[in-house]
Amino acid sequence: MQPNEVTEVLDQPLSRELLNRDLTRLAYVAQDGTPRSIPIAFTWNGSQIVLCTTKNAPKLPSLRANPAVALTIDTEVHPPKILLLRGRAELDALDGIPEEYLQVNGSYQMTPEQRVEWEREVRSLYDGMVRIVVTPTWAKLIDFENTLPSAVEELVKQRAERVA
Repeated sequence: MQPNEVTEVLDQPLSRELLNRDLTRLAYVAQDGTPRSIPIAFTWNGSQIVLCTTKNAPKLPSLRANPAVALTIDTEVHPPKILLLRGRAELDALDGIPEEYLQVNGSYQMTPEQRVEWEREVRSLYDGMVRIVVTPTWAKLIDFENTLPSAVEELVKQRAERVA
């Protein structure tokens, strides 16, 4: 997929809405060769997905060995709205708490008092974090109205040919 095609998908209003959600599912290959898919908070900076994790997270050696990842951002309604992304994870170990981590968690409903306590707890627990930055190299938006999964599109085409 060409970069302009990725941008075209990501610039659609529904994609922008999904990119403002809190959670994605990150898929990667673990060091033992088996697949993993984990929910993780994220933020979209306009061109990249930014995830933050602890420096001792089990996923980090796997991502260093094989940085190819897939992400799914979706809704919990019918029909589901789904944004599928692929890219490569770039890891950046940092001292302190990345601003993106604080932004990601800013959309959870907390009272101002809970927010202060949460941030105090985060700052006392983590001496640093790792930013996982993914620049999408492939994207597909599925809304089940205008776009479908490719296998379903194929079935719709086959049915139309049978009926014709």
